[in-house]
Amino acid sequence: MSSGLKTFREDSARAHRFEWFGSGREFLGAQLLAIAAARRSIRLETYIFTDSSVGRQFRDTLTEAAGRGVKVELLVDGFGSGRLPRLMFAPLVAAGGEQKWFNPPRLGRWALRDHRKGLLIDESLAFVGGCNISDEYNGDGVTEGWRDGGISIEGPVVGHLVSEFEQQWKRAGLQRWKMIRGRYRKTIEAAAEVLALFIKPGFGKNPLRTALREDLKSAKDIALTSAYFLPTPRLRAQLAWAVKNGSRVRLLLAGKSDVRLMWLASQSLYYSLVRRGVELFEYQPQVLHAKVMVLDDIVYIGSANLDPRSLHINFEIMLRVKDAALAAKARAQLEMDLQQSRAVTLKQVIGVHSWWVRLKCRIAYWILVRLDPWIARGQLKRFSWHPAETPSRARETPSS
Repeated sequence: MSSGLKTFREDSARAHRFEWFGSGREFLGAQLLAIAAARRSIRLETYIFTDSSVGRQFRDTLTEAAGRGVKVELLVDGFGSGRLPRLMFAPLVAAGGEQKWFNPPRLGRWALRDHRKGLLIDESLAFVGGCNISDEYNGDGVTEGWRDGGISIEGPVVGHLVSEFEQQWKRAGLQRWKMIRGRYRKTIEAAAEVLALFIKPGFGKNPLRTALREDLKSAKDIALTSAYFLPTPRLRAQLAWAVKNGSRVRLLLAGKSDVRLMWLASQSLYYSLVRRGVELFEYQPQVLHAKVMVLDDIVYIGSANLDPRSLHINFEIMLRVKDAALAAKARAQLEMDLQQSRAVTLKQVIGVHSWWVRLKCRIAYWILVRLDPWIARGQLKRFSWHPAETPSRARETPSS
């Protein structure tokens, strides 16, 4: 494992210890090493798992762990990994591991997805970030592979992540999910420096949006890296307000995207953002897939994008970490990424698009901001809510 920016360990006396991984290759490699070293339990949750070189590495390493007596639980989203052969995990199951498909696509419930990406080792070490289990993420993000990464963390928050995984494991395959309205999304304070933000399908308050809005009120150096960027009007207004009040706001967005519809929809927001003083950049070498936000000495990292699907429709996990050293590493990563990016100017925004392109951007925006949530809202009403899930005993702040 290389030293420097790509890997970083905070060995302070605080409750948590962190390690920063600045590329998908570093992040996936560290996960494989942790799986190989596991002694008691492995819990892996992912949106996309492909029959690829990386996918087979993970499957085989998990299978070896199960064979030596480690408890292995693998949770894979049924839609994100819908093309994966169902026999892919037969060796793992034969070795004693367990695997479940989360919400296999079916009429009336396909919109609600498990978009989380997390690995939990021996209930003491966690990996959180944006990388799926696929070859696209196995690169440096510049010369090859999508731009992504993540962190590992040791400390009290790992126990809460384990509890949340076990709840999701129980939900997988159920015909109806049992969740109490107003308790299905929560913020857990694991220690003074770490909050775990658990996002589940539903409309109304959101733990990520709530925490981010509060931090934006006082932050002076704001840097957001978002693969899919369609924030609410209120959040966009707050970014503009921060600029007006003397804060520096930088957005790093995708110059190349695996979801062209999202790329078009995001472009419909460029004029308003740049006109209000937000510094906007598009990452050029590879597809941008990272989800990292740095506000002074606070880092947000995990699986959620700033778009309607992550904020209202998907199951997501984000960590809010207040740690100056980790924030410095995240900001240094941003500076490296900006060297590979194109600044978007107001002149370019005004002059680059024809009326036809602008129309396509507005249609894409309507589909992702209006139509997709409308469909998801209807599916939620039909099958998701049941009274009965026992509220967690962890220190939590419910969101209604």
